[in-house]
Amino acid sequence: MKKETQIVSVGRDKKWSKGVINPPVFRASTVVFDTMEEMRFAIQNRANGEMFYGRRGTPTHFAFQAAIAQLEGGEGTALYPSGSAAISGALLSFLQSGDHLLMVDSAYEPTRDLCNKLLKGFGIETTYYDPMIGEGIAELIRPNTKVLFLESPGSITMEVQDVPTLSKIAHQHGIVVMLDNTWASPINSRPFEMGVDISIQAATKYIVGHSDVMMGTATANAEHWEQLREHSYLMGQCTSPDDVYLASRGLRTLGVRMAQHEQNALKVANWLATRPEVDHLRHPAFESCPGHEFFKRDFSAANGLFSFVLKEGNLKAVTAFVENMAHFKMGFSWGGYESLILGVFGIDKLRTATQWDSSKPLIRLHIGLENPEDLIADLSAGFERFNQVIAK
Repeated sequence: MKKETQIVSVGRDKKWSKGVINPPVFRASTVVFDTMEEMRFAIQNRANGEMFYGRRGTPTHFAFQAAIAQLEGGEGTALYPSGSAAISGALLSFLQSGDHLLMVDSAYEPTRDLCNKLLKGFGIETTYYDPMIGEGIAELIRPNTKVLFLESPGSITMEVQDVPTLSKIAHQHGIVVMLDNTWASPINSRPFEMGVDISIQAATKYIVGHSDVMMGTATANAEHWEQLREHSYLMGQCTSPDDVYLASRGLRTLGVRMAQHEQNALKVANWLATRPEVDHLRHPAFESCPGHEFFKRDFSAANGLFSFVLKEGNLKAVTAFVENMAHFKMGFSWGGYESLILGVFGIDKLRTATQWDSSKPLIRLHIGLENPEDLIADLSAGFERFNQVIAK
């Protein structure tokens, strides 16, 4: 089945939907039973999609969980109230005091804060590694290393990791492999075929697609699903059925949206590549992006998120560039229908295993669903403002 068809079909079992096209909102805390036998059955099957208590989920949740698990190719999916909650929930399900974590150096900043503050306080040690380390990861593994965490591509600097090689080496040492797979969404890579054990999505971004819901997912293979599921439940992780409904509805248009994001972004990126101010593009589909060869091998398509590095610049010039845009808005996150822009500073302060040249400013773009010609005109005007400041 082609992915466009699969997106429309998954999670629509009549057990959940009762035959309606889009599974409706089921809200619940207490679930009542007519007999002790019914209650015992619910208790015994509470982890298998049987209504038991609201925190375990309702048919709204079960349908969405089934859809994500099928799309990603995993055994089951746990839901969380944000992408960061999915990351912390997954890590805390497989780490305890005295354990060692290998974390990619290009990780999402809140993930890094989680390691440096919360996990450190729990007695869990983190070692950061170069995203392009490849087989060299073996040298960093210790007897107490329990989890290898990847983010590919990195959501700021966009390095694409050699996931199959890293996963193979980790598994030789009994290490759980987790991947922040948000950039690919559930449809543009096959993480479990590359050896990943747990694939994490900030559903807030492309799955929801409208910048109006916070949600995260963690999908596990058969070996790790039960532990992830039960630890998630014990930590009290749950999501609003109303939010899940919106995520399910957004999921149905994921394929067409992603295709348009990719098409628009490639037009803008190709234009940026011609600009004299640009040092290089950090777009996985371009050879200038670290790990481009892994993108070609492991991904079926790109999306709207990429960065570019300027040859020169300062805070004042970059501020002039990103402010007063007609269509690009400044804001965190990405994956909605709107275009976003960020001038990113201080990357060198967030790196411990790799170096970053902060003398060359980096600008991150999320290309939305607007006409790319309008976006190019917006960026062109931004370069005019930038150059006026540089010339002074």
